[in-house]
Amino acid sequence: MAHLLEVWFGERKAGTLLQADAGTLSFTYEPDYLGSPSPRAISFSMPLQEAPFGDRVVRPFFSGLLPDEGARQRLAGALGISAGNAFGLLEVIGGECAGALSLYPTGKAPPLGNADGIERLTPHRLEEILEKLRARPLLGGEEGVRLSLAGAQDKLAVCVEGDSIGLAKGGRPTTHILKPLIQTLDGTVENELFCVRLAARLKLPVPAVEMRYGGAIPFLLVERYDRAPHADGTITRLHQEDFCQALSVPPELKYEEEGGPGVQQSLDLINRATARPAADRLNFIRAQIFQYLVGNADAHAKNYALLYREKAPDLAPLYDVVCTAAYPQLAKKQAMAIGGRSVPDTIQLGHWLALVHNARAAQRLLVGDMRDLAGRIGLEADNLLSELDGDGIRHEILATVRAVIATRAAHLLRIVE
Repeated sequence: MAHLLEVWFGERKAGTLLQADAGTLSFTYEPDYLGSPSPRAISFSMPLQEAPFGDRVVRPFFSGLLPDEGARQRLAGALGISAGNAFGLLEVIGGECAGALSLYPTGKAPPLGNADGIERLTPHRLEEILEKLRARPLLGGEEGVRLSLAGAQDKLAVCVEGDSIGLAKGGRPTTHILKPLIQTLDGTVENELFCVRLAARLKLPVPAVEMRYGGAIPFLLVERYDRAPHADGTITRLHQEDFCQALSVPPELKYEEEGGPGVQQSLDLINRATARPAADRLNFIRAQIFQYLVGNADAHAKNYALLYREKAPDLAPLYDVVCTAAYPQLAKKQAMAIGGRSVPDTIQLGHWLALVHNARAAQRLLVGDMRDLAGRIGLEADNLLSELDGDGIRHEILATVRAVIATRAAHLLRIVE
């Protein structure tokens, strides 16, 4: 027997996700939705049309709404569902996803407006939830909680108002992503806080981040860029999709070496999809320079996204920026190669210049950006370290991150000169 889930875009039913007896997935837009004023496609990979989309396109997109790798395995085990059963997982946790989509069984609908489904967390309850997340990512199966987020790290979508943190229930939009310490890697909260705030100092678009504690457990609160709060307290979901979803690439193939999108495929997607491709291309290339400088080798295609504020998207702010080079046990190769090179200390100027057109103006602009970011990042990093120290945020990992930045910046300045 075929199984159905209704796919809602905000408060409008956009279409139906169908799982056939053989396990294949298809998606069909609702005729009323296609005929409504200003319908919007749920993905660049699934433009508005009457005919259904098949498994090759549909599975990568909807699988991309779910956690990756070990987090997905643990979630599936906690729910008693196969990790490969994207439909079954979304049936349980697909009420509050990244972007503006939510999935409900036939006949059910998202609550109208912003329902008051929030469980305010006491310090004890918050600490309890942080302990639970490792075994039960996204709190899957917790009564009333239907949240789904992509990524390999254990995390949770929450509602934040001042010092108060709450669990969203009943489909209420969340405002922040809570990211606890990765237990096998020391200082990941301080590491990511430092890298994201450093990006902001260098004028790269990033969400606001802050560090808090649940008992003795540190965690990061990342403001959701795909949620728009209003003065009256209501929240609008903004649609988004990562580059793998937009290009119909399964999340398990997100790394370029495994067949995932690289820099050129990403730039081509920006050219075809975004409202301001010239500006977004520059921002994407600046992001590559910054990821290199801070030693983030894990900047794969699921860590870049399209954000739909209007009908045509823009490049979303940077997220999940961590200095992976600070951890000897992690891979050193860049997730996206630079001019065909992925080993950081072998990347020379010619490899960087391969990212842009042969036009001298484009090459001069790239070299200028490399010189600018590499020239300023050391001072900004030192000022940020002083600021964090004044706030009582210290960890030995930050000295390691700073050393990586010094080495990478010196290399970039040397090759551009």
